[in-house]
Amino acid sequence: MQLIERLEDIKQPYKNAVITIGNFDGVHIGHQALFQEVIEKADSIVGTSIAMTFDPHPIKFLNKNGPPQITLYEQKIELIEKSNIDVLICTPFSKEFSELTARQFVEDILVKRIGVKAVIVGGDYMFGRNREGNLDLLKTYGLEYGFEVIIADWINTSDKGNERISSTKIRELVMDGQIEKARKLLGRHYQIKGTVVTGRNRGGKLLGFPTANIHLDDELCPKIGVYAVTVQYRDKRYKGVANIGYSPTFDDHIYTIEIHILDFNENIYREDIRVNFIKRLRDEIKFSDIHALSEQIKTDIAVARRIISL
Repeated sequence: MQLIERLEDIKQPYKNAVITIGNFDGVHIGHQALFQEVIEKADSIVGTSIAMTFDPHPIKFLNKNGPPQITLYEQKIELIEKSNIDVLICTPFSKEFSELTARQFVEDILVKRIGVKAVIVGGDYMFGRNREGNLDLLKTYGLEYGFEVIIADWINTSDKGNERISSTKIRELVMDGQIEKARKLLGRHYQIKGTVVTGRNRGGKLLGFPTANIHLDDELCPKIGVYAVTVQYRDKRYKGVANIGYSPTFDDHIYTIEIHILDFNENIYREDIRVNFIKRLRDEIKFSDIHALSEQIKTDIAVARRIISL
């Protein structure tokens, strides 16, 4: 896959470009089906399959308090690459870009720079300054500039046939701790990536279970509780148990994400790890003493070992 991070780096239009455009937060199975449709259409006209996305997410650019992201920039690129799209254009979303009119976006970028022959988008697609462009306008421009507009079918959730898969739905499920349902919509386990930071130095000393404390950068975090997880560190994967919350047994009211990695004994301070959430085991609760908490952690580990397969 060719990665383009500046429109200026496109030196000439692509051959018979077929493009889909969106934020693709989560790169869920609906997005994956869209990419496949783009690839098939490009193959049918001996063309180039292209996906265009934006960084930062337009909502985060326009509203700093927008929702956390399901997938950060690097992971989104990795996931889209797995779809076998020929070209991924990650357009910097700036004030200048946000002020392009619908016609300017189509004429200057899609037609002249990219060489579009077909656009495949979802039924709610809007574009241009203040989202002034809708599907009807896009079809009008298609007739004027000579490209086809294809509206992709929605993919419904498996449990509710009248509700389409969306990043919003996945975000709600993760925030509610329903990570197994989120997995069905993502086509993979929900994952966070974080840097291991200094913790409160009590996991190993007080409880007998050393933990890796991680810091997230504006990434969606599951609901408070205890989870069976797998941990990817460098080129290996390990079983683990994650605790997300405030450690009420200690009464210090500090929010943390702590990962106990099973059968692991390495210093990974300041290293990046990825955590895949497999199953929510229980709520975070306050125990009568450290011994009771330690015994519960032993139980959590035993359950995690049983349900996780590497």
